[in-house]
Amino acid sequence: MINNIIRYSVILTILILLQVLLFNNIQFSGYVNPYVYVMFILILPVEIPSWLLLLLSFMTGIVIDLFSGTPGMHSSATVLAGFVRPFALRINSPRDGYEAGSFPSMFIYGFRWFLVYSITIVLIHHLALFYLEVFSFKEFFHTFLRVLLSSLFTLTFILLLEFIRKGR
Repeated sequence: MINNIIRYSVILTILILLQVLLFNNIQFSGYVNPYVYVMFILILPVEIPSWLLLLLSFMTGIVIDLFSGTPGMHSSATVLAGFVRPFALRINSPRDGYEAGSFPSMFIYGFRWFLVYSITIVLIHHLALFYLEVFSFKEFFHTFLRVLLSSLFTLTFILLLEFIRKGR
């Protein structure tokens, strides 16, 4: 229990530092903004209580908001991603169900499973984040292109980090 708390605290700290110091500075023509901190929500244990998942999602988002100067946008998007996560896990459930005490990982459930699961959560997060940022459907397709490109880059970095995390 204490081991897991320490492990997830270290992972969260690393992801937030990566986001704030590195990934917030990556912008290609305003279309690509990778947000790898979403990986924290993805890798939390499968049977985490809903209230704790939502609280951790909010705390993660509010920290990113504080560093990015975006009051409430990231916290709203991460809370939505945390809210949708149990449904995504249920829909994408393995045939035999989830093992007790397991956490979502491509090395436990397979690459295809992790990819579908990650795409679901990242797209929902990015849709909420970018449409909250614009707060209009006036340039719907322009914003949707930003969502797709940013999601692609975010997923690429999340998969790389997942390989690095397992490689340890």
